[in-house]
Amino acid sequence: MLIVFWLSVFLVVFSYAIYPVILKLLAIGKKPNSNTYAADDLPTVSVIIAAFDEERVIQEKLLTVLDSSYPMEKIEILVGSDASTDQTIPIVQELSQRHLLIKCFDFQMRRGKPSVVNDLVSHANNEILVLTDANVMFTPGTLLHLVKHFKNPEIGLVDTRMVNEAIKIEGIAHQEKAYISREVWIKNMESLIWGTMMGPFGGCYAIRRSDYSQVPPHSLVDDFYINMRVLEKGKKAVNELQAIVHEDVSNSLRDEFHRKVRIATGNFQNLRRFKHLLCPLWKGTGFAFLSHKVLRWFGPLFLILALVANIPLAFRNDIYCITMIGQLMLMVGVPLLDQVLKRFNLHCSILRLIVHFYSMNLALLVGMFRYLKGVKSGIWKPTPRYQ
Repeated sequence: MLIVFWLSVFLVVFSYAIYPVILKLLAIGKKPNSNTYAADDLPTVSVIIAAFDEERVIQEKLLTVLDSSYPMEKIEILVGSDASTDQTIPIVQELSQRHLLIKCFDFQMRRGKPSVVNDLVSHANNEILVLTDANVMFTPGTLLHLVKHFKNPEIGLVDTRMVNEAIKIEGIAHQEKAYISREVWIKNMESLIWGTMMGPFGGCYAIRRSDYSQVPPHSLVDDFYINMRVLEKGKKAVNELQAIVHEDVSNSLRDEFHRKVRIATGNFQNLRRFKHLLCPLWKGTGFAFLSHKVLRWFGPLFLILALVANIPLAFRNDIYCITMIGQLMLMVGVPLLDQVLKRFNLHCSILRLIVHFYSMNLALLVGMFRYLKGVKSGIWKPTPRYQ
């Protein structure tokens, strides 16, 4: 029980705290890719947007693409509607009449984002694909900073840096922003050290058409699948901090929990598909995959094992009695205290961060069981934004 307790604690701490320190040390002296395109020698780009009921944001999204500093004659925009029931298609069609580089595809059967993206890629004419969501807004330099790296033949995928908007103190937006910012930093370090970034920000990233792999039906985390296929081919996946995009982060713990359950279910789909990339563990891909992703995905089991192993130890030693009480307080006491304080409109960031952490791990646990039951559809309801 002593071994189970400390090993479980170590694996959780390693993934969230020790691994980032190792990355920081290994990244000393490392420089980003310098083999980039000049502004007058850029390749042609196909911007791929899969949309479902995005009437609220689709026009703004397309205008941010049209406002890009990238040469318009080298861009085509393909928008595919996944059987939208609102005004998404009329809005896109109206814009396409004024801007011929916009192409509209009205798919009548609801199939999910991966299937729509697969179809749009088959209609794309250009070698560089930028896969992006309707609610993710570009800055003028987004495309330029994404695409410039593809002059380097070793690079197959380039990720953006997502900047959150509409941060509110009363929900989990601050904690979600902190988590995402830390993830961006970790992925950037992985890029610098090995070129083995563990999954892009799904809202916007670029890939060579020749490195794009058709996403299997019923897949729930298509961006991670595409990223790992690139690494499987021996290409690099990197993060570009200057390729900034904006998205409104969710502020609802319940909505974010449901989103993370879906992602967790898809994570275990991808673990089954790419478990062979864990070997050898001493190489960049295997070490990053294990440390950054797999240990986190099994984090709920480590937390449960640490608590279960702690119970008999608590009867033998006062120190383990304290650690058991501490675990129970973090798992149960802190969430209850946070709920009480919210009723009085009091918000403590530290308490909310702990709640966010355990909520993520609960979502991973639920996602694990849903994966074991079997995934029969890749369709999901988008997480509400602009809250």
